[in-house]
Amino acid sequence: MKDKWKLNPVFRIFVLFLVLAVLLIGAGIGLFYFLFSIPEPEGLSLASWPDTFTDNFSVWMENDEGTLQIEEIGLERLDEYGLWLQVIDESGQEVFSHNKPEDFPASYTASELMSFSTNACADGYTIFVSSFEQAGQTWNYLIGFPYEVGKYMLYYNGEAVSRLRSVFTSSVFTPSVFAPFVFVLFSAGMALFLIYGVWLTRQTGKIAKGIGNISRRDYQTLPEKGIFGGIYRALNKMDKEIRHSDQLKEKTERVRREWITNITHDLKTPLSPVKGYAELLADGTGVDAKTAQEYGAVILKNVDYAEKLMNDLKLTYQLESGAFPFHPQQVRLVRYLKELAIDIANDPAFSNRDIEFESESSLSELTAAIDPDLFRRAVGNLVINALVHNPSDTKVIVSVLEDKRKGICITVRDNGAGIKEAEQAELFTRYYRGTNTKEKPEGSGLGLAIAKQIAVLHGGDIAVKSKSGEGTEFSILLPAN
Repeated sequence: MKDKWKLNPVFRIFVLFLVLAVLLIGAGIGLFYFLFSIPEPEGLSLASWPDTFTDNFSVWMENDEGTLQIEEIGLERLDEYGLWLQVIDESGQEVFSHNKPEDFPASYTASELMSFSTNACADGYTIFVSSFEQAGQTWNYLIGFPYEVGKYMLYYNGEAVSRLRSVFTSSVFTPSVFAPFVFVLFSAGMALFLIYGVWLTRQTGKIAKGIGNISRRDYQTLPEKGIFGGIYRALNKMDKEIRHSDQLKEKTERVRREWITNITHDLKTPLSPVKGYAELLADGTGVDAKTAQEYGAVILKNVDYAEKLMNDLKLTYQLESGAFPFHPQQVRLVRYLKELAIDIANDPAFSNRDIEFESESSLSELTAAIDPDLFRRAVGNLVINALVHNPSDTKVIVSVLEDKRKGICITVRDNGAGIKEAEQAELFTRYYRGTNTKEKPEGSGLGLAIAKQIAVLHGGDIAVKSKSGEGTEFSILLPAN
C-alpha cells in the first residue's frame, strides 16, 4: 500500500480530493449550524424555529364567549423552553401574561407592534409577534425567546421570481433529470481536478528528477518557462555552479598532486647529497680537514634548502588559518623597501644582478602600517622570483607610488622573459609552479601564494601584468590610510 501511494499519483490526488471534499462538506455543515441554529430543550433547531413556534402557538388558544383561554399544555411548553407570553386585545391592552419580565409594558401601540418584526433583541429576549382570531375577535400575542436571533426583511422582484419558479418547476429540473445533470457536472469537475493533479505531479516529478540528476552529475538543462520557470532557472543555476565547483575541485586536486610530486622531488634533491657526503664523512677514510669542511658546506647548503621548503609550507597554512602572529606598525616605507633591495643585492647569490629602487623624493617620509617581517617576505619573494626565473641580464626595479584615493602601490617589475597569459591566472594558486621554472625548479611553488596571503592580511591585494618576451610587473596595493 505504501508503494502504491508513492508510485500512483492519480490515486494520491483522488484520495486528497476526497479528503478535501469531506473537510469542506463538514466545514460547511458546521458553519451552517453555527450561523443558522439555536439551542432548545430538544437539541439544536434552525434559527427560524422561534417564528414557527410563535405562529403555531395559536393552536393552544380558544375564544370562550369573548374570553381568551390558553390550554395548559401551551403554558407547559412555555415553561419547558424558558419563554414568556403576553396577550393584548385589539386596543393594545394586556389581557394575559405568563412569565413576562417586569420591564416590559402592559400596553402597546400599533407602531410598537410593527417594530418587533425587525428589532432583533430587547433586554436579552428576541420577541416574535403573531395573532389569534376566532368568532370575530382578534388578539395579538408576543412570545419572548432568550436568544439573540437576527431578523431581516428581504425585498425582491416578485414578477422575476415568478418567472424563475416556472423554470425551476419545469421538467428540466425534475429529480430524474436534475440528478444526472449534477452528477455529470461533478464528474467533469473531478476529471479536470485529476487531470490538473496528474499534470502537477508530472511537473514536480520532473523537478525531483532534475535534483537527482544534479546529484549524479547527469543533469540536462530544463527550459526556463511556464509557472515553474523560476524553479527550473534555479536548478539550471545550481547545476552550473556545482559543475564549476567540481571543475575547480578537480583542478585544485590536480595541482595539489603535481605539487606533492614536485615537493617530494625537491626534498629528495637536497637529501641525496646530504646522505652521500654524510656517508663519506662517516666512513672517515682519506678525508682530510679541508675536504671534510667542503663536504660539511654542501650538507649545510642542502639542509638549508630543505628547511626553506618546510618553512614555506608551514607559513602558508599558518596564514590561511590565521595562526601566524600579525604585528603591524608604522614604517617609513621608502627607507624600508630601499634597505630590502640592498639586502637582496648584497646576497652572494645575486651579487652580479641588476637590482634598482625608484621613488619620488616627496615620498621620503611616507609611512604605512605593516608587519615588517611578513611584508619583507612578500616583497622579497617577488624580487627573488624575478631574479631566479629570468636570464642573468634581467633588470629588476622596485618602486613605490602613492595615490591619495586608492592607496600605496609597490611594484616589482622586470624586463625578463615574461609569463604566458594562460599561466597568469594560476600564479597565486597554492602549489602552482609555472612552465618557466622547469630549468630552475628550486622553490616550493608557494612563494607567490604566500605573497598574496600577506597582502590580503594587510587589507590590500596583489596583481600581475605580463607579456611574453617583454617582462613582468607585480603590484602590491595597500589601502589608503
